[in-house]
Amino acid sequence: MMNWHEQNVRYNTLINQLFHDENWQQRGEAARELGIMEEGRAVNLLCRALRSEKDYLVINRIIEALGKIKDGRATLRIVEKLLEELDKSEKDRYRVIYILEALKRIKDKRALEYIGLFLKSSDDTLKNLAKDIFDVIEPDWRKILKKENKEKSIQEIFKI
Repeated sequence: MMNWHEQNVRYNTLINQLFHDENWQQRGEAARELGIMEEGRAVNLLCRALRSEKDYLVINRIIEALGKIKDGRATLRIVEKLLEELDKSEKDRYRVIYILEALKRIKDKRALEYIGLFLKSSDDTLKNLAKDIFDVIEPDWRKILKKENKEKSIQEIFKI
């Protein structure tokens, strides 16, 4: 078990590595370790890295790390990545799964409006993952849908 000082030194080293290492594997590893540390201080910096990082795998590691930290401050930045992915002509199913898994861990109701898009997905994995997330974040979602569905879309119902 590291003491506070050692943890702080480790944290600073990882943040530095995340932003400045030339090697994408090192940046990815730094993101992964920050997630394992569940270091709340890292959330804003990880969100910033999520915006600036260009490497595909490092982005996935950052998303995963934010999910492990479980801090709602990351929700909208992760949703932004989801919307970027959905805008692409070639959507990356694995990136979408990483994003949905992270949002499931964070448990922020603001994500439901976007996750709701997958409740009608033709991809069973994505559809079932969306249902799981709704079960975790809003256990009564089926009743809410039944009651409201006559007038509103899923996005309108769960918009916050």
